[in-house]
Amino acid sequence: MHKLQKLAVSAAVSLAFIGSPAMALDVKVEAFATGLESPVDLKEAPDGSGRIFIMEQTGAIVVVNADGTMRAKPFLDLHDKIVKQYTRFDERGTLGFAFHPDYKTNGKFYVYSSREIVREAEGLTHEIFGNHTAYLSEFMVSDNPNVANAGSERVLMKIEQPQFNHNGGALEFGPDGKLYLALGDGGFADDWGWGHNKDIGNAQDLSNLLGKVLRLDVDSKSEGLEYGIPADNPFVGKEGARGEIFAYGFRNPWRMTFDTGGTNQLFVADVQQNSYEEVDIVTSGGNYGWRVMEGTHCFDYHKPNDHKASCENSNMVAPIIEYNHCVKFKGKNCDGVNVIGGSVYRGSHKAWQGKYIFGDWSMTFGGGSGRLYVATNNGGKWSHERANVTNNKFKTNVLAVLQDLKGNVYALTSGSMGPFGTRDTVYKITP
Repeated sequence: MHKLQKLAVSAAVSLAFIGSPAMALDVKVEAFATGLESPVDLKEAPDGSGRIFIMEQTGAIVVVNADGTMRAKPFLDLHDKIVKQYTRFDERGTLGFAFHPDYKTNGKFYVYSSREIVREAEGLTHEIFGNHTAYLSEFMVSDNPNVANAGSERVLMKIEQPQFNHNGGALEFGPDGKLYLALGDGGFADDWGWGHNKDIGNAQDLSNLLGKVLRLDVDSKSEGLEYGIPADNPFVGKEGARGEIFAYGFRNPWRMTFDTGGTNQLFVADVQQNSYEEVDIVTSGGNYGWRVMEGTHCFDYHKPNDHKASCENSNMVAPIIEYNHCVKFKGKNCDGVNVIGGSVYRGSHKAWQGKYIFGDWSMTFGGGSGRLYVATNNGGKWSHERANVTNNKFKTNVLAVLQDLKGNVYALTSGSMGPFGTRDTVYKITP
């Protein structure tokens, strides 16, 4: 699937899989947790306790008890370990976590975080935008179920990051028991410059982990590694390719989730460049286009705002959802500037069953105008509509839309442009 062949792009064919926005759907939001710092991830512990764990980008995982009260002491505090963040805007920090499927018995969980640069590779260049090293780490809970054992950290993987942005960082265990990690293309813009493959970009380079979704076995170790590479990964044994790769061709896959029903499909929201945003259903070995494609449109990093009529895109997988970027389209007929992603609803509200509830960070880069959307699968063709919040002005930035084990859906939001301040709220989304 990684071999490219010249193919003319037909807009009519490409857009056959992508529906247009429909009429607004009314929803309500109610504050679930407040006083947070850039909440980026949320998980319910798979131990029957009903506790909700929320990750802040600034370094902590906090606990919300089953009765809705937040514990004063964090479950895990990595403030002193993560890279020093910029005060205006930064995409680094603690970006994703996941509980082991057997957490109730083994107490293991996994964290993706941005640390100071580790110069282990000969000739590693100091990057102009502030480079760092991404850590994938395993931790264990302490004897106190509400406090992790911070000293239990076992580093599974270190990934050199050339710039401060496009880190991805979503972590999810699949129904197969394997750990999936989403990684951005390394940052800057257009998948070029320092730390990028000058010929094809990082996202299309199968020898590079950046711009990929990885699939790892955390219950084993392959030779010389702290994790196992599943034998059925699509590029195992292929010359010049990393065996950890599950799928490729991503710019900044910010949030991803598995559908907990149906066929357990993997949904990935991939933030695009200047013109379009996209959501993908990701399968083994799939090439999702970046930097050859932006959404369903050919992309040229030399002219990122101009989209050629044709390009080499054979075997590239089209997104299920595409929408116009509000900067390119000057705020008209557009749905935002950074797709955030979401979850397929599997709660008790029948009218929402099987719908993909997601968000966009904001309608402008000035922030404060995040949106919620609901996407529907119409026999393989997806359409999406705005979710109209009826009981709240909802003038905030949306950082994630996620679901707990009971099917409750949450919007993780921030009132600021960057990871600072204690004024952020997680909302529960209800009919």
